[in-house]
Amino acid sequence: MTDLDDHKSDEENQRLYDQFLEISELAGSLAHEIKNPLSVIRMNMDLLTEDLGKAKNQRERRCLTKIEIVQAQCLRLQTLLDDFLRFIRVSKVDLKAGSLNDQVQRVLDFIAPKARETQIEILPSLDADLPTILMDAPRLYAALLNLVLNAIDALHESGGSIWAHTRRTATGVAMDLIDNGCGMDADTLIHVFEPFYTTKENGAGLGLPTARRTIEAHGGRIAVRSALGRGTQFTLEFPMPPRLTSDETPS
Repeated sequence: MTDLDDHKSDEENQRLYDQFLEISELAGSLAHEIKNPLSVIRMNMDLLTEDLGKAKNQRERRCLTKIEIVQAQCLRLQTLLDDFLRFIRVSKVDLKAGSLNDQVQRVLDFIAPKARETQIEILPSLDADLPTILMDAPRLYAALLNLVLNAIDALHESGGSIWAHTRRTATGVAMDLIDNGCGMDADTLIHVFEPFYTTKENGAGLGLPTARRTIEAHGGRIAVRSALGRGTQFTLEFPMPPRLTSDETPS
């Protein structure tokens, strides 16, 4: 390939990237525009619920039931819009030096009460000498939380175990998240990171795609292995940040 071909390829990649940004901005604006009338609908449904809170006859009870259905669908749409906005904005990360172990431990502490209620055993194994990485802490925390909550869902109410293991790699650090839950079949495994693909009845299908985009925005990658009836393993890998220059070295 000649230098001219390389230049054309760079221009094409930049053009596609610019188009993606434009579509993302338009999609984000549209989502915001939808949220405004949706808020009005939800508010009026709440007011109608108050008016019919003490339904006196069968007709009013039927009306109240229909209003509750609308409220539930409004809430589902609100959640979908929020998830979608997070998905399209996830590439905008503010990377700073931080500890992957700290974020993993925060997630495990947060889900500990839910794990106890469902008789799920959390088994952390965090490398105490894990190097620092560059991260957007709130976004990385959200991605890790999504993965752990998915692991809890995979265990249903039958209990089980979740292992969270951090380790060094040849190029940086990694985290393995393993559960011994229901696992995924081959077809689900192929599509698991596709936007809007979900096996959950009320799922939006954006949790895992958003987690993947978050990891990739950190310069990392995520892989998944699963076997139906045996469990699932997600592996996250992050690169080692470049060494600090003398000017950047903390005093």
